[in-house]
Amino acid sequence: MNKLWGVLKRFLPRYKKEAFGVFFFGALSTVLSLFSFALFVPILEILFKTQNNVYELVALSDVPTSELFNALKNNFYYYVTDFIVTYGQVKALIVLSLALILFTFLKVMTFFLSSLCICFFQTGVLRDVRNELITKILYLPIGFFSDERKGDIMSRMSNDVMDIDASILGSLEMLVKNPIIIVIYFIVLALVSWELTVFVLIMLPFAGYIMGTVGKNLKKVSLEVGEEQGAIISQLEESLSGMRIIKAFNAEEKMKNRFFDQANRIRLAVLKVISRQSLAHPMSEFIGTSIIASVICYGGYLILNSKGTFDASVFIYYILIFYSIINPIKELSRAGYNIRKGLASLERIDKILSAKNPIKEPEHPKRLNGLKDAIEYKNVSFKYANTWVLKNINLRIEQGKTIALVGQSGSGKSTLVDLLPRFWDVNEGEICIDGINIKDVTLHDLRSLMGNVNQEAILFNDSFFNNIAFGVENATMEQVIEAAKIANAHDFITATEQGYHSNIGDRGCKLSGGQRQRISIARAILKNPPILILDEATSALDTTSEKLVQEALENLMKSRTTIVIAHRLSTVKNADEICVIDKGEIVERGTHTELLQIENGVYKKLQQSQSLK
Repeated sequence: MNKLWGVLKRFLPRYKKEAFGVFFFGALSTVLSLFSFALFVPILEILFKTQNNVYELVALSDVPTSELFNALKNNFYYYVTDFIVTYGQVKALIVLSLALILFTFLKVMTFFLSSLCICFFQTGVLRDVRNELITKILYLPIGFFSDERKGDIMSRMSNDVMDIDASILGSLEMLVKNPIIIVIYFIVLALVSWELTVFVLIMLPFAGYIMGTVGKNLKKVSLEVGEEQGAIISQLEESLSGMRIIKAFNAEEKMKNRFFDQANRIRLAVLKVISRQSLAHPMSEFIGTSIIASVICYGGYLILNSKGTFDASVFIYYILIFYSIINPIKELSRAGYNIRKGLASLERIDKILSAKNPIKEPEHPKRLNGLKDAIEYKNVSFKYANTWVLKNINLRIEQGKTIALVGQSGSGKSTLVDLLPRFWDVNEGEICIDGINIKDVTLHDLRSLMGNVNQEAILFNDSFFNNIAFGVENATMEQVIEAAKIANAHDFITATEQGYHSNIGDRGCKLSGGQRQRISIARAILKNPPILILDEATSALDTTSEKLVQEALENLMKSRTTIVIAHRLSTVKNADEICVIDKGEIVERGTHTELLQIENGVYKKLQQSQSLK
């Protein structure tokens, strides 16, 4: 419940008017319903001619607080009997019936307004939760997603948010309005007959205990459902992403059976939740009916033996109010079940919302306008968990130079480059641009200096234009076309049916590997960054595509500071300096020619092994 209060406390201040409307119109609706029920008593007495008392008008200012209810009742009956004497019983019956209709209309209208306020609150909070989730996800560091499954995050954004809407926000109306109704009704019941009300209050705790045992462990079971749903979405995402491999290895049956097993686990978990929820309604119905029957028996006993302070018509009024209080109590109980179920989803969402971002923005950021001198790694060491991935790296990359990083897979090349845009923060040492520590610069300013071309071109299910213009505000068609021409992409783009407005499919599936890479290069060209990062940009291409992409890269690298990660040493022969990384350390550095002259050098061995291949 603390998490629920934490969420409400976060969002409630934004919806103060709606919250006030819920309480105000809810209380007004309850009071009006009491007046509606109260009108039944004189109507019944007129119909059955059971009232022969003579009433005198009482000044309310002279009445003590404890007798105020009886005084109000006395004056009401005085006006009713006076009206009957003056206009007759039939007219009095018509007027009372019209008053009943009026109060009922006012009651349902205030009830509607209260529901409308809760609807504004509910939909607003749901929107805000979604907005905060996507904001948090977009700004969390890369490391967070290394430990999480993509499908599970998608499940939290979809299934868990909808479950919160259905379970918690959907129960807020019951949770807010019903306590108001119950409190007001119980006050009136106590004023009408304290004996019956004490009898009811003795019975309710037993009913509450029985209902509570049904909802026990509902949160735990609901949490299991959420985790299983996340797992099945992860499997679906993996199946769709790896469809080519699945078909190539005839693994359809294997993936189908995995999915079937997961679907069955979800079914069993959902059955546990539904069985508990389904038991709640019939049990509350049975308990409510049992309490009403007990009240009727006890109240009838008091009337028949003349031991009560009320007559039959007032007892009917009491039963009407009490019967009306049963439904809010049942709804409150059902809200308790729903909230227990929704708390599991809230807990899964809160794992994202409360995730700490270790990449901190500086309180007093320094300005960094381009790259004028050099990038420097000073005694940089880094580890993901306990094992050091980089150890005491010292590297200076001067403006306009091309630095190549080579080495075996897992040596730390990509990690070294990922530290520059602060995808991760160094554990020891510092990285400076023009003498300014990158931790003293805003992430936006830092990353705006860099353009990335990765081994796998990351494209979006959108048009050529929007993919090339991605991240560049107000890019014109002329600028996009110019970038595409430099990247050798203009010809195949214009050959499509809608040209630059053609959709490239999910992750660019309608394009070849070389075409995807050239779109990625065109995007970097349009951004026009002073620092360029090329991570195995041509390693997955055939010879023809590699030639076109290499030419596009050379166009892109002109007058830029470039860091190249490469396995193919043939692509970095012309680099100003090549750094050989082995087990997280720079073990050799120099030009291609200089490194080949080192006897038994790591670079020379790499060159020889690739030549043999």
